[in-house]
Amino acid sequence: MELRNWGGNYAYRARALHRPTALAELQRLVVSCGRLRVIGSRHSFSAISDGDELVTLEDLPGEVSVDRDAQTVSLPSHLRYGELAERLAAEGMALANLASLPHISVAGAVATATHGSGVTNGNLATAVAALELVRSDGEIARLRRGEPDFDGVVVALGALGVVTRVVLDVQPAYEISQHVYEGLAWDALFEHFDAIVSDAYSVSVFVRWGERTDQVWLKRRATDPPAPEELFGAAPAPADRHPIAGLDPASCTPQLGRPGPWMDRLPHFRMGFTPSSGQEIQSEYHLPRERAVEAIAALRGIGPTFQKLVQVSELRTVAADMLWLSPQHGRDSVAIHFTWAPDQAAVERALAEIEGILMPLGARPHWGKLFLAGAADFAGCYERLADFSALLQRFDPHGKFRNQWVEAHLLGAD
Repeated sequence: MELRNWGGNYAYRARALHRPTALAELQRLVVSCGRLRVIGSRHSFSAISDGDELVTLEDLPGEVSVDRDAQTVSLPSHLRYGELAERLAAEGMALANLASLPHISVAGAVATATHGSGVTNGNLATAVAALELVRSDGEIARLRRGEPDFDGVVVALGALGVVTRVVLDVQPAYEISQHVYEGLAWDALFEHFDAIVSDAYSVSVFVRWGERTDQVWLKRRATDPPAPEELFGAAPAPADRHPIAGLDPASCTPQLGRPGPWMDRLPHFRMGFTPSSGQEIQSEYHLPRERAVEAIAALRGIGPTFQKLVQVSELRTVAADMLWLSPQHGRDSVAIHFTWAPDQAAVERALAEIEGILMPLGARPHWGKLFLAGAADFAGCYERLADFSALLQRFDPHGKFRNQWVEAHLLGAD
């Protein structure tokens, strides 16, 4: 079996890929396998989803069902956000937020606390109202928000079982307009950081660690104030832009203040196109929001050591939540994202220096991206880690859903 992740930097080592076509078949597979991991849209950049054997849920049947009274949608977990958005749009409903790519699967995004942006917007896992999973004994567990184990089960890195269905919060459909500003000075970003990231429903700042920032993307709902004529010295872009300089913006969602459906503005990239640049490696670190300027300024200080390796970096905000393994657990956060050129060795050298700066400031890496930190580095920054370990022992006492990555980066085993 030859299978690579979306960015092309990781080759899966599993000896088999299973494709069950019915829930009962999946349950039998779970019982019969020694170690098993679920593979989704493969938008991860490490061995997090690899294992002795893999299973994809793409061939499982499942309906998408909207409950207008409860303001929820129930869906098969393998569905991608772009596909779900089309189903919701037909019902006049919407999600509160989306990631920059609509190509990712719901289960994978939830399990790794993937996120969009916005000071009042939690990560995508915070929209989960309930979920269903197959445990290591083949039995089905159903959990709802408010139940004792729920906050530990939602962001679980695939280590508790095979999530087969998810129930998400929805709301009536809305429109977004998108404005891009260029040339914001670093001093202006630092001085007005809170005002800039709070200026719209969703805000992204793109940088390449040069003399100035590159772009600020403001995604506004109709209830937001009008877009400013200039943004602390940054001017509106005269045409649509791609976050990565020199790439065709045709793959990006419409800008220039043209209002459109939520699903066509909240992501940066259109569903029908190759997102970002394709061949790349991604890393991301989440800092307490109050330390954002300190962290960004420190990275600027070492920018020359990694600048040529960066295609683009993105700064976003994510609201606090109470999910045990969420990088935003208990704190409003700023995410510092790196889209790297596809040079694994060089990226890892850069990450060693970057983590040396960010980890002492309380950084928590994005679980689905490439990072170097191990379990010992997380012992002090996830206060519910011991509770999750106990939950893991109850749900999967024999370690069926664990792999070397989970053991090295979460549990502390080599």
